[in-house]
Amino acid sequence: MAYSKLCMLTAAIALLAFLTIQRDQVASVETFINPSQNLNDLSEELLTRIKNKQQTNQQRTKLYTIPLETLQNSLKTDDQKLAFWINIYNAYIQIKLTEQPSLYKDRDTFFKKDQIPIAGRLVSFDKIEHGIIRKSQWKLGLGLVGKWFPDKFERELRVEESDYRIHFALNCGAQDCPPVAIYKPEKLDKQLEESTKNYLQKTSTFNPTTGEVKITSLFSWFRGDFGLESGIEEILKKYGIIPTTENISLTYKDYDWTLDLNNWSEL
Repeated sequence: MAYSKLCMLTAAIALLAFLTIQRDQVASVETFINPSQNLNDLSEELLTRIKNKQQTNQQRTKLYTIPLETLQNSLKTDDQKLAFWINIYNAYIQIKLTEQPSLYKDRDTFFKKDQIPIAGRLVSFDKIEHGIIRKSQWKLGLGLVGKWFPDKFERELRVEESDYRIHFALNCGAQDCPPVAIYKPEKLDKQLEESTKNYLQKTSTFNPTTGEVKITSLFSWFRGDFGLESGIEEILKKYGIIPTTENISLTYKDYDWTLDLNNWSEL
């Protein structure tokens, strides 16, 4: 009889311990998926910690455990969406290529692979860039061809209006990529203006005698995003690269794909 009571007591203690663990685990997850979490702050915190060479496990876990509904409801404006997704893209470029630089040897596979954990799933760099940030553009469509059947995840999270300046904010890990900055929705327009101006002035060369202007290949790869050749010329004029759009000849530079993970800027 005493032995039976001891077994029952032991079982009860084990059950109580199990329930306590389950409660603590649930509470822990709840702290990660708290709907009051400011997702823009979280994306900024992730990038800041990467820049400072600090651990990012907690921030990455929070991003992965956020319900899709919370992601949708928290990022309502295009400024919030762009700042968040630019930060996430740039952060995971740093994370993935710091952990395994050899992945960059096959860049096509690297950008296509579903490997960024967010909202309970894995998404690719291509999904973020061409699906969400560029509003469902076909990667190889030169900015002229949209996707025919974007999936629900993409449709519900993508921006309402595309902005060509994102091409001068996204860092793909290469030497010729724009530097990594930490973008904030309340400062986004000013930051994108500054990053665009800085990048174009750094990468463009104008010959006033011949009218030739040598520019980044980004303009060629996404020409539709920029309004084709006439739009590109207007952009170059706007940012002080050329004084006029008359008698201008555009030449696209080769892109330097050398891996560079120490390219940061303050905006």
